[in-house]
Amino acid sequence: MSPAVASASSGDRIRTYEDFVRVHAYLLAAAGIPPSLHRRLYRKLADEVFDGGEVFAVEPCEDGRQRRLVLTADQSLGKESDVFLVDHAWSFRLPDALKQLREVPGLAERMAALMCVDLDRKIEADEQDDDESGSLEHVSQVVEKERARVQERSDSTAWLELEELGIDDDMLVALDLSANFPNLVALNLWGNKLRDPEKVMQEIRKCTKLKALWLNENPVLGKSIDKAVFDGLSGLEIYNSHFTSKAGEWALGFCADIVGADNPCSSVESTLFGSIGTIDLSDRCIHKLPEVFSPSKLPSLSKLNIRGNPLDQISGDDLLKLFGGFTQLQELEVDIPGPLGNSAISILESLPNLSLLNGVDSSSIIESGKHIVDSALEPRLPEWSPEEPLAERVIGAMWLYLMTYRLADDEKIDETPVWYVMDELGSAMRHSDNANFRIAPFLFMPEGKLHTAISYTILWPTHDVHTGEECTRDFLFGIGEDKQRSARLTAWFRTPENYFIQAILYLCLFCTRICFFWYCRLRE
Repeated sequence: MSPAVASASSGDRIRTYEDFVRVHAYLLAAAGIPPSLHRRLYRKLADEVFDGGEVFAVEPCEDGRQRRLVLTADQSLGKESDVFLVDHAWSFRLPDALKQLREVPGLAERMAALMCVDLDRKIEADEQDDDESGSLEHVSQVVEKERARVQERSDSTAWLELEELGIDDDMLVALDLSANFPNLVALNLWGNKLRDPEKVMQEIRKCTKLKALWLNENPVLGKSIDKAVFDGLSGLEIYNSHFTSKAGEWALGFCADIVGADNPCSSVESTLFGSIGTIDLSDRCIHKLPEVFSPSKLPSLSKLNIRGNPLDQISGDDLLKLFGGFTQLQELEVDIPGPLGNSAISILESLPNLSLLNGVDSSSIIESGKHIVDSALEPRLPEWSPEEPLAERVIGAMWLYLMTYRLADDEKIDETPVWYVMDELGSAMRHSDNANFRIAPFLFMPEGKLHTAISYTILWPTHDVHTGEECTRDFLFGIGEDKQRSARLTAWFRTPENYFIQAILYLCLFCTRICFFWYCRLRE
């Protein structure tokens, strides 16, 4: 979000590509737009072509509190193969921000939706819809459809997805799931209206073959129901997305996509793990890895994610020894500080085969000497209270989305910057240290003069991007650790506390050495 300086040029109306290049030469160079894209950019600017919607899609993430941009084009997008215009949904001088939000019709609503600070209003609307559609008849139709699917298979094993259907305690009893699905291995009741622990357990206890159960976001959740679940379902391996103490081959197979709603089974053959290359074990509350998690069972494992797990029933040295046995392991994601220690460098020294640690190239970690590295830091999501008007919510959240530039001509530079928010497409681009796109603010001057300029943001791919891949940008493009990159990223992410501790210790050590140096000089 570095400021861009625009240079005015006195000239005639832009009529040709040559006019465009002559008038905008400084802007094109300052933006870093590849020369091979200049002619294509001119055509899109001249004809006002906003074709990003044909290539990209905006998807919710982080439980709806953030959005991301995904490539949806039928074909991949090659490096520097195209350029796209991103409109500015809101441009303003800082003192005018709140006034505009309060007075411009629809502005606060659009910005609130773009910044995901209107979720409570959406939830209220969804709850009204649930009240209308969450009936026993509707849920019974869903269950009957799934029962028909189970009967079509040679194996009667069932996996039920019943999330957010408005199911209450009496409806759960009426569904009689154990009778309709005697071989039920997974039951997803996420986001329903279950409240009575006794009624819930009365039904769930009958499903004796359950391997996985989700009761997330139900009023019934609490210590009493948790204990009852563990006592009543001896074979349960996954509960509310977490591994239980019984987690073994089935749970690991779920995380390795061997079992799931499309391929339910009550057991997993250990031979199936031989070809598994990627396993995501993040946020499973794992205290001790299952015995099946071993180099002999997973000889092809090359990518592993163990973020968000305490792993406190095995020492860090033993974990490093275990991971060292996976000779094909090249990419590892783990909390730092965490179960493998406080230092990325120490981890790499113990696991020299790693090419990526937390999404960062191993060689760059060694070169920079950074002990805390992470390309997937926890984002700072907007916070608000239900009592706040939309305008005030936007003011609090906009700093995560704002960008800025200054205007300048041959005589002076404007001392008051212009702040702006990109449209829904541009604002959905999240940060990555290894971004596959780059953006730059750009002023198009169709009359050849600054006062007629139209502001855009220009977007183009810097790497090959494939269909379904997230499109990212570097929020601090061109800023390295010599300019406190990691500290600056704290504006958007929750930087691990240990990073600052390490930085302070390094600074203290540096200052101590300087003081000692001058002390010795003065003693001479």
